[in-house]
Amino acid sequence: MQLRSDWTTSLADAQPVPYWLDDPGRPRPEPALTGAETCDLLVVGGGYSGLWTALLAKERDPGRDVVLVEGREAGWAASGRNGGFCAASLTHGLANGLARWPGEIHRLAELGARNLDAIETAVARHHLDCDFERTGEIDLATAPHQVQELTDWHTESRRHGLAEGVEYLDADAVRAEVDSPTFLGGLYDRRGVAVLNPAKLVWGLKRACRRLGVRVYEHTPALTLKPYGAGMAVRTPYGTVRARTVALGTNVFPNLLKRVRSYTVPVYDYALMTEPLTDDQLASIGWRGRQGLADSANQFHYFRLSADNRVLWGGYDAVHHYGGRVRAEYDDRPATHAKLAGHFFTCFPQLAGVRFTHAWGGAIDTCSRFSAFFGTAHQGRVAYAAGYTGLGVGATRFGAEVMLDLLAGERTERTELEMVRRKPLPFPPEPFAWTGIALTKWSLARADAHGGRRNLWLRTLDRFGLGFDS
Repeated sequence: MQLRSDWTTSLADAQPVPYWLDDPGRPRPEPALTGAETCDLLVVGGGYSGLWTALLAKERDPGRDVVLVEGREAGWAASGRNGGFCAASLTHGLANGLARWPGEIHRLAELGARNLDAIETAVARHHLDCDFERTGEIDLATAPHQVQELTDWHTESRRHGLAEGVEYLDADAVRAEVDSPTFLGGLYDRRGVAVLNPAKLVWGLKRACRRLGVRVYEHTPALTLKPYGAGMAVRTPYGTVRARTVALGTNVFPNLLKRVRSYTVPVYDYALMTEPLTDDQLASIGWRGRQGLADSANQFHYFRLSADNRVLWGGYDAVHHYGGRVRAEYDDRPATHAKLAGHFFTCFPQLAGVRFTHAWGGAIDTCSRFSAFFGTAHQGRVAYAAGYTGLGVGATRFGAEVMLDLLAGERTERTELEMVRRKPLPFPPEPFAWTGIALTKWSLARADAHGGRRNLWLRTLDRFGLGFDS
C-alpha cells in the first residue's frame, strides 16, 4: 500500500468551508423582503461593493433613503472568503496601471493611497472589529529570473516616481523578514497593503449601514430590473423595490444589465488555512512584521498570518469552467488543495507536521484589464462596477465612490479618469472564451517554467492589452 505523504496527511481534517465564515460570531441574516418598498437608492449586492456604496451614500447624505438587497447572506461569497489583503492599488498593481494608464498613474496611485487611508479611518470610526493591520506586503522572487524582474521593476518605478515606501530586499534581507529557502529577493511595500479578517469587515459594514438607517434585506435576490416612471423597479421573489436610482454590486454573478455580462468571466480561486502555529513554529519562520506575502510567478501564491497566527495559503490555480458556470460543487477541488499543500511545505519545510483546518474555494470575477470598470444605464439612473479581479477588498470602496458620483451626475476627479470612462475589451463568446483562457493558462505556466519567457500568444495578448488573471 502506498504511504500518504506528509502534505496529504495534513489535509485529513480540513473542513471544506471558508475559515473566515466558520465563526460562531457570525451574525444572523436579516429577514427577506416581503411586499413593496420605495427608496431613493437601491443597492443590489451585500458584499463589499454594495455595503460600501450604502454606507457612503448615507455618509454623503444622512437623509437619503437607502435599501440594500442581498441574494443570500452578506459576505457569503467572495467578500467573505478571500485572503484579506486590502491593497491601496486600484489597478491590480502599479505595473498594470502604468502599462494601461501612464498619463494617470500618479493620480491613480494617490487616489488609491487615500482610499486605503479612508478604509483605515472607517474601521476606527465605525468600530469595525476586523483585525485590521497595516502590515505592508512583500512581493517575492522564488526563481532567478524573478529576481531580475523585481529589480528591473524597482528601477523603473523609481524612474517614474512611484517607488516611495518600496524597498528592494536581497535574499538575506528578505529571509531576515520571513525565512524560506525558496525566497531569493523581494520588493517590500511598507504602507500600501493592510491585512484583515474579510468576513468580519463585511459584518461590521452591515452593522454600520443598519446603524445609519439603511434597510437591509437578505435572502432577497434581485430578479429583474426595469424602468418605472422616473425611476427603476426591481422584482424580488416576494416583493418589489421602486427606487429613484440603483447601484449594482453583484460582481461575479450575472449582472442585471445583460450588456455588461460579456466583460467579466468567473474564475475559481482556492485557499488553505493552517491550525494556529506554536511559538516555536512561528519563530522558525520569523515573520515578526506579519507582512502579506505573494510570489512573483504568473501562477502565484498569496499568504499571510491571521490574528491567531494561522497561515492562510492560497492562489496558484485559477480555474475557469466552460460557459462561465458558477456552481457550489466547484468550491471544493481536492486536486488543487493537495497541490497547494505540497507547495506550502516546499516553501516552509520547517513547518512539517502542521495541519490544515480549512480548505475552500470560490468564484471571483475577472476582466481583460484585471481592474474594475464602471458605467451607467437607463439615462443615468443605474450605475455599476465590476471586474476587480481579486483586489476588491480595498478597491470596492473606491468603486462605490465612483458609482455614487455617476448616479449624482457629478464630474469629479474620479469620473474624469480614463480608467472610469473607458471599458475593457469584452470576452468572446464560447467556445472561443474557454479556448483562449485555456491557452493563456498553459502559456503562463510554460513561462514560469522557462525563465519567464513569454510565447507568441502571450506577446500578442500583451500587445492588445488583454489577459487572464485571478
